[in-house]
Amino acid sequence: MKAVILAGGQGTRLRPLTLHTPKALVDIQGKTMTEHLFDLFKRHNITEVVMTVGYLKEKIKNYYGDGSKFGMKITYVDEDEPLGTAGALRKIKHLLNESFIVTNGDELKDIDINTMLKLHKKENGYGTIALTKVEDPSIYGVAKLEGNNILEFVEKPKKEEAPSNLINSGFYILEPDIIDRIPEGFAMFEKDIFPFLAKEGKLVGFPFDGQWFDTGNFERLDKARKNWKGLKKSI
Repeated sequence: MKAVILAGGQGTRLRPLTLHTPKALVDIQGKTMTEHLFDLFKRHNITEVVMTVGYLKEKIKNYYGDGSKFGMKITYVDEDEPLGTAGALRKIKHLLNESFIVTNGDELKDIDINTMLKLHKKENGYGTIALTKVEDPSIYGVAKLEGNNILEFVEKPKKEEAPSNLINSGFYILEPDIIDRIPEGFAMFEKDIFPFLAKEGKLVGFPFDGQWFDTGNFERLDKARKNWKGLKKSI
């Protein structure tokens, strides 16, 4: 499988840190953000990645190069203007001819990709979303499930009314046909793709117990730096 890392964001909530440093190069426990994702992929024998880059893209390209010094093979896709979480995939349709991964580039996650892929194939869906548990679902979009199928995401429900405590972790296994559904220009999986797949019964949920940290603001970044324990020793 190939993996797509979404690394085009400006990281405005992390300024002034990101005024001169793209989120992909932010340090967490002695490694850049993206290197932690490389570790996850290599553990599952995934060594080909596509990075979507925009803001401070030359710094990202200069640091990671072709990926060889990190044990990876990297292809870059330039976002000359922001294309959202889904829009850039239209540019790389020719590279994605089998099931592939898409992950947000600003999160730490410990996911058993092999088990997730088995569920994806078993359920024959267009997309499978890794779901992580949170204590307070009221500040997130919360997955409503029927069996393994995601029926919908309920946005910021009251805690006592939440259909589950499972939220989108920003990690997906998708089928190439999904790219034909992405509109031209700026497009978001969360708004433009997933709600329609859910209605069609083609969106699968994969709850996982491994660690997950969103690093989108300083409070969350600090929490990740203090509490990330790395990947489990065995899968």
